[in-house]
Amino acid sequence: MEETISLKEIFEVIKERILVILFFIIGAASIAAFVSYFILTPKYDATAQFIVNQGKDDPAAQFSVNDIRTNVELINTYEVIIKSRVILGDVVEELNLDYSAAQLEGKIQVSSAQNSQVVNVTVNDPDPVLAANIANATVKIFQQQVPELMNVDNVRILTEAQVSANPRPVAPKPNLNIAIAIVLGGMLGVGLAFLLEYLNTQIETEEDIEKSLELPVLGSISTIEDKDIVTLVHKPRRGGNNYVQAQKR
Repeated sequence: MEETISLKEIFEVIKERILVILFFIIGAASIAAFVSYFILTPKYDATAQFIVNQGKDDPAAQFSVNDIRTNVELINTYEVIIKSRVILGDVVEELNLDYSAAQLEGKIQVSSAQNSQVVNVTVNDPDPVLAANIANATVKIFQQQVPELMNVDNVRILTEAQVSANPRPVAPKPNLNIAIAIVLGGMLGVGLAFLLEYLNTQIETEEDIEKSLELPVLGSISTIEDKDIVTLVHKPRRGGNNYVQAQKR
C-alpha cells in the first residue's frame, strides 16, 4: 500500500522536532559568524584602468569603426600579456614583493566590458594600500613595455587605483555567509527531523495502530496514574472494621 503524507503531518513533525531544527540553524549561523569575523582574512580590491586607443600621426584625424574594432580585438591579447611573467616579474621587483610572479598572477583579474576599449586591472590583497600599488605598477609597466612587445603605442592610463579613507573589504561577507548558513542549517535540521520520524517505529497513538495493522481501533484503555486516584478512607464502621474507598476523578 502506497504511503502518503499530508501537510498537517509535515507540520506536526516539524513542530515535534523544532528544537532539533533550531539547534542546527543556530549552530550553523554561529559557526558562519565565527569563521567570517575571526578566521577568514579580510581582502580588499583596488582597480586601475587603461584605455586602448590607436595613436594617429594626424591629431585631427578621426578613428574609424575598423580602428576601434582592431583595438577591441587587441584587448584579449593584452589581458594575457598583463598576467604574464614578463610584466608581473617587473612588478615584483619594483615593489619588492615577498612572493613570486606566479603567486601575484592569482591576485590579479583583468576584465573589460563587451565592445569596450577600457580595461580594468583589479588586484585583491589583504592590504588595501598594497593592492592599489600593485594595480598601478602593473598598468604602468604594461604601458611601458607594450610598444616593444607589440610594436604599438595605443595604451593610455585612464584612472589610477586609489585607497579611500575607510576602505571596506570585499571578502568575506559575513551577512551573506550567515544567511547561507541559516538556510543550510534549516535544511539539515528538517531533513534530520523527518529521518528520525521515519526511523521511529514505536506505536504511540491510535493512528500508529491503524497504519501498522491496517485495522480500525474499536476502543482504548486510558492509563490511570497515581495522582488521578483519591484515597478516601479512614472512617471507622460498626464492628471495628475500616474500609477504603478509591474514587477516580
